Amino acid sequence: MWKEFKAFAMKGNIIDLAVAVVIGAAFGKIVTSLVDNIIMPLVGIILGGIDLKQRFVIALGEAQISLGIFLQSIIDFLLIAFSIFMALRLINKLNRKKIEKEEAKPAPVVDTKEQLLKEIRDLLKEKDSI
Repeated sequence: MWKEFKAFAMKGNIIDLAVAVVIGAAFGKIVTSLVDNIIMPLVGIILGGIDLKQRFVIALGEAQISLGIFLQSIIDFLLIAFSIFMALRLINKLNRKKIEKEEAKPAPVVDTKEQLLKEIRDLLKEKDSI
Protein backbone atom coordinates (compact mmCIF):
# COMPACT_ATOMS: atom_id res chain seq x y z
CA MET A 1 0.00 0.00 0.00
CA TRP A 2 2.88 2.39 0.78
CA LYS A 3 4.42 1.76 -2.65
CA GLU A 4 1.11 2.56 -4.35
CA PHE A 5 0.76 5.77 -2.38
CA LYS A 6 4.35 6.77 -3.15
CA ALA A 7 3.82 6.11 -6.87
CA PHE A 8 0.62 8.18 -6.76
CA ALA A 9 2.21 11.05 -4.86
CA MET A 10 5.24 11.22 -7.13
CA LYS A 11 3.29 11.46 -10.36
CA GLY A 12 3.94 14.69 -12.24
CA ASN A 13 0.35 15.90 -11.91
CA ILE A 14 0.35 15.76 -8.11
CA ILE A 15 3.64 17.62 -7.81
CA ASP A 16 2.49 20.22 -10.36
CA LEU A 17 -0.72 20.69 -8.39
CA ALA A 18 1.18 21.15 -5.12
CA VAL A 19 3.44 23.77 -6.69
CA ALA A 20 0.40 25.54 -8.15
CA VAL A 21 -1.30 25.65 -4.73
CA VAL A 22 1.79 27.15 -3.07
CA ILE A 23 2.26 29.75 -5.81
CA GLY A 24 -1.49 30.49 -5.79
CA ALA A 25 -1.45 31.09 -2.04
CA ALA A 26 1.50 33.46 -2.34
CA PHE A 27 -0.16 35.25 -5.26
CA GLY A 28 -3.35 35.56 -3.22
CA LYS A 29 -1.42 37.30 -0.44
CA ILE A 30 0.04 39.76 -2.94
CA VAL A 31 -3.39 40.56 -4.37
CA THR A 32 -4.89 40.91 -0.89
CA SER A 33 -2.15 43.35 0.05
CA LEU A 34 -2.75 45.28 -3.18
CA VAL A 35 -6.46 45.55 -2.42
CA ASP A 36 -6.05 46.35 1.29
CA ASN A 37 -3.20 48.83 0.99
CA ILE A 38 -3.62 50.49 -2.40
CA ILE A 39 -6.99 49.97 -4.08
CA MET A 40 -9.34 50.32 -1.11
CA PRO A 41 -7.63 53.48 0.24
CA LEU A 42 -7.95 54.99 -3.26
CA VAL A 43 -11.62 54.00 -3.38
CA GLY A 44 -12.05 55.59 0.06
CA ILE A 45 -10.44 58.82 -1.17
CA ILE A 46 -12.67 58.87 -4.25
CA LEU A 47 -15.71 58.38 -2.02
CA GLY A 48 -14.69 61.33 0.16
CA GLY A 49 -12.26 59.83 2.68
CA ILE A 50 -14.51 56.96 3.75
CA ASP A 51 -12.84 53.88 5.24
CA LEU A 52 -15.02 51.09 3.91
CA LYS A 53 -13.91 48.68 6.66
CA GLN A 54 -15.20 51.02 9.37
CA ARG A 55 -18.03 52.65 7.46
CA PHE A 56 -20.09 49.65 6.43
CA VAL A 57 -20.35 47.83 9.75
CA ILE A 58 -23.79 46.88 10.99
CA ALA A 59 -24.12 46.02 14.68
CA LEU A 60 -26.84 43.61 15.73
CA GLY A 61 -26.50 43.22 19.46
CA GLU A 62 -23.02 41.85 20.03
CA ALA A 63 -22.70 40.62 16.43
CA GLN A 64 -21.15 42.83 13.77
CA ILE A 65 -21.71 42.50 10.05
CA SER A 66 -18.74 43.97 8.16
CA LEU A 67 -19.90 44.75 4.65
CA GLY A 68 -16.74 46.75 3.88
CA ILE A 69 -14.49 43.76 4.53
CA PHE A 70 -16.82 41.64 2.42
CA LEU A 71 -16.52 44.20 -0.38
CA GLN A 72 -12.72 43.94 -0.16
CA SER A 73 -12.96 40.15 -0.42
CA ILE A 74 -15.08 40.49 -3.57
CA ILE A 75 -12.49 42.83 -5.09
CA ASP A 76 -9.73 40.37 -4.10
CA PHE A 77 -11.57 37.56 -5.85
CA LEU A 78 -12.22 39.57 -9.00
CA LEU A 79 -8.57 40.65 -9.27
CA ILE A 80 -7.28 37.11 -8.72
CA ALA A 81 -9.76 35.64 -11.21
CA PHE A 82 -8.88 38.30 -13.81
CA SER A 83 -5.15 37.73 -13.30
CA ILE A 84 -5.52 33.98 -13.71
CA PHE A 85 -7.67 34.52 -16.80
CA MET A 86 -5.00 36.76 -18.36
CA ALA A 87 -2.19 34.30 -17.48
CA LEU A 88 -4.09 31.35 -19.00
CA ARG A 89 -4.92 33.42 -22.06
CA LEU A 90 -1.22 34.18 -22.55
CA ILE A 91 -0.24 30.53 -22.05
CA ASN A 92 -2.88 29.38 -24.55
CA LYS A 93 -1.68 31.95 -27.06
CA LEU A 94 1.91 30.74 -26.73
CA ASN A 95 0.81 27.10 -27.05
CA ARG A 96 -1.17 27.89 -30.22
CA LYS A 97 1.90 29.48 -31.79
CA LYS A 98 3.96 26.41 -30.88
CA ILE A 99 1.35 24.06 -32.38
CA GLU A 100 1.14 26.17 -35.55
CA LYS A 101 4.92 25.99 -35.94
CA GLU A 102 4.84 22.20 -35.57
CA GLU A 103 2.02 21.90 -38.11
CA ALA A 104 3.83 24.18 -40.55
CA LYS A 105 6.74 21.76 -40.89
CA PRO A 106 6.60 20.03 -44.28
CA ALA A 107 6.15 16.29 -44.43
CA PRO A 108 9.38 14.39 -44.97
CA VAL A 109 10.06 13.70 -48.64
CA VAL A 110 10.42 10.00 -49.38
CA ASP A 111 13.14 9.15 -51.84
CA THR A 112 11.83 7.31 -54.92
CA LYS A 113 14.48 4.61 -54.50
CA GLU A 114 13.32 3.97 -50.94
CA GLN A 115 9.71 3.83 -52.10
CA LEU A 116 10.58 1.28 -54.78
CA LEU A 117 12.53 -0.83 -52.30
CA LYS A 118 9.56 -0.83 -49.90
CA GLU A 119 7.23 -1.94 -52.68
CA ILE A 120 9.63 -4.75 -53.67
CA ARG A 121 9.86 -5.84 -50.02
CA ASP A 122 6.07 -5.91 -49.69
CA LEU A 123 5.74 -7.94 -52.91
CA LEU A 124 8.33 -10.44 -51.66
CA LYS A 125 6.45 -10.81 -48.36
CA GLU A 126 3.21 -11.48 -50.25
CA LYS A 127 4.96 -14.06 -52.43
CA ASP A 128 6.42 -15.86 -49.40
CA SER A 129 3.10 -15.98 -47.61
CA ILE A 130 1.34 -17.63 -50.61
